[in-house]
Amino acid sequence: MGSHSLFTRRALAASGIIAIAAGTCAPVAGADDVDALIEQLEEVSHEATAKSEEIKALEDEVADSERKIAEADQRAATARAEAEKARGAKTGFQRNVNDLAQSKYRNTDSEVFLTTLESGSPQAAIDRAAYLGSLSRKAERTLAELNDANELAASRARTANIAKAEAQYNRNQLAAQLDTLNRERDELDDQIRDIETKVDGLSEEDRQRWIEKDGPVSLGANLPAADSGVVAAAMAQLGKPYGWGAAGPDAFDCSGLMVWAYGQNGIGIPRTSQAQLAGGTPVSMGELQPGDIIGYYPGVTHVGMYIGDGMVVHASDYGIPVQVVPVNSMPVQGAVRY
Repeated sequence: MGSHSLFTRRALAASGIIAIAAGTCAPVAGADDVDALIEQLEEVSHEATAKSEEIKALEDEVADSERKIAEADQRAATARAEAEKARGAKTGFQRNVNDLAQSKYRNTDSEVFLTTLESGSPQAAIDRAAYLGSLSRKAERTLAELNDANELAASRARTANIAKAEAQYNRNQLAAQLDTLNRERDELDDQIRDIETKVDGLSEEDRQRWIEKDGPVSLGANLPAADSGVVAAAMAQLGKPYGWGAAGPDAFDCSGLMVWAYGQNGIGIPRTSQAQLAGGTPVSMGELQPGDIIGYYPGVTHVGMYIGDGMVVHASDYGIPVQVVPVNSMPVQGAVRY
């Protein structure tokens, strides 16, 4: 949103002859008064637009946290199952070790076999040594398996605990994000009500000046041919109303119009104006091609789409339909291509 009037009307705002009170705009006497009124409305609307973009970013963060929670819960469940399986294996190996340790106190087949081997013959001595060696190796293997099982069970338990802690951390983050999001939404709702009341209170003549503040190109003018699919999609929305946070099909805000136009061509782009300018390939203003996205105002709180011949299509402010304006009608912050 916003316009070149921010460059030309700044002194007029200090004249003190503006009257915006109780949500209505007092009648104005001259063009200077209207210019100053429009500048004040622009500034308030600009703040609300920035807030709206912040809320979109928060919504994306909330969605990301919800995804992380689901993934962490799944990892925790998998780790718990693996830890339980490892504990079962550990119990089995411990039982084998206990059996070996206690075998000499029981009347087992091995004791009978050892008694048989104590006949004194050389072959018996060889067999006895082989049997004892076998028992020793079995005990070593069983102990090694028990140690491995202990380590695996401990590792699986640590993994499960970490996954559980991660899920809880993400839940805490989500709760904080939701609190912030709700506060921001309440503040935006207050700003929106104020702006809508003031714009709706404009006289017919002043409302027309509000609509034309960015120098829109008449729909009957020779607009550039929409030789780009995204440009054609955006241009098809000309005349549709502005909607806070809206991304079509019946109303749009600035970044929502970009999302809609690109989405109609099977291309996904970020939701917010800041992310849109950060996500594409930077291009200079001298290299602009139809379909490029241009960011406006410090903090990139507004975007428009270049359509050629030095013009952009954009959704600017409440009470102003989607329109085509000169590319330099607002302070440019950069341009990108998707």
